Amino acid sequence: MTKGHVLLLGLALLGLGGILPQVLQWAGFGELNAGLASTALLVLVVILWVASYGWRVVRGDMTFMQMRRQYRQRYDQATDEELLRRFESLSETERQELLSSTNSEPGAASARPAAE
Repeated sequence: MTKGHVLLLGLALLGLGGILPQVLQWAGFGELNAGLASTALLVLVVILWVASYGWRVVRGDMTFMQMRRQYRQRYDQATDEELLRRFESLSETERQELLSSTNSEPGAASARPAAE
């Protein structure tokens, strides 16, 4: 959700808060009961909205976190491809020297731990 969407939703809630008491009065609620019911409903909506935001923060579903994960995946893929290209361009002797200096097996380089 963008900042513009949040502002529009906030304005919609503000408008709903102004219209809802009149609608409830028209539906048969008394003036006091309509005001209390509309206030309770709007407070409940705001609490649920804030709770959903907190839930997304806890789960890591915020826009920034999603963009960061996508960037990291693309970066890891590009880095892996570049390293593999450079490794394959080495002579067999250079490959063996490199592998022995890192104490690795030829397929172990691709076994990277999962990104954050």
